Amino acid sequence: MGVLNVTPDSFSDGGRHAGHEAAIAHGLRLTAEGADVVDVGGESTRPGSERITAAEEQRRILPVVEALAAAGAVLSVDTLHAATAAAALDAGAHLVNDVSGLAVTPEMVELVAERQTPYVLTHTRGTPETMDGLAVYDDVVDDVLAELESLRDRFVAAGLAPERIVLDPGLGFAKRGAQNWELLRALPRFVATGHRVLVGASRKRFLGTLLEQDGTSRPATGRDAATAAISALSAHAGAWAVRVHDVRSSADAVAAAHAWRGTEPALLHPGAGGTARTAGGGDR
Repeated sequence: MGVLNVTPDSFSDGGRHAGHEAAIAHGLRLTAEGADVVDVGGESTRPGSERITAAEEQRRILPVVEALAAAGAVLSVDTLHAATAAAALDAGAHLVNDVSGLAVTPEMVELVAERQTPYVLTHTRGTPETMDGLAVYDDVVDDVLAELESLRDRFVAAGLAPERIVLDPGLGFAKRGAQNWELLRALPRFVATGHRVLVGASRKRFLGTLLEQDGTSRPATGRDAATAAISALSAHAGAWAVRVHDVRSSADAVAAAHAWRGTEPALLHPGAGGTARTAGGGDR
């Protein structure tokens, strides 16, 4: 899953793809480099980022979604807003990637249940403004799994087919450095839920801390090799997909992981409510 930030304030690319033409070109580039899904987002959700209106979010992304869908790309919409998710699905997106976590809105639950849209259920607490202060857990793996399963049950109760739900442990979202590594080591427990699992570690702050030199965090664009290593390990652990900024290095890493395991990546076709070839090792 290639990241396409149509925002002026992304932590990873500094708004290089904020314009429609630049965003469309980059989306096509991500696909050419091996992205099976392009994840289009119009609002930054990094810690401390400011909120925008759903109307502004849609102004940023809908022309991009329409153009990429017309070109045959498989698309995810990265949004907290049910209205934006609905508009993007109407414009040609295939799945919803929602990082609202415990704050998910009833409107989003109703939308994806009604549409039977594949839905990435991401763990977080609070908002981008408050999440850093909420990273307190008795046991981060047990607590994250329990909270994800509770959220999952809300969607299933509303009528969303369980096989449409993808779980994302939410690395960096209300998680401190070591907590992210604990969740990565526990990926088999997430896979064992029977849901597909998405891993979003790309260029995140905990990697900058890992690679720091002389007390200075490695800049975001210098974290791609570590991201690719996590992509390979995630595929080996059974993850369904990895969400990354630098697609080529992670696509190569995932291919190597599958060759190591002697497995073929999972298939979930758009017409069946999903995506193309991805990181994980089997249909779940």
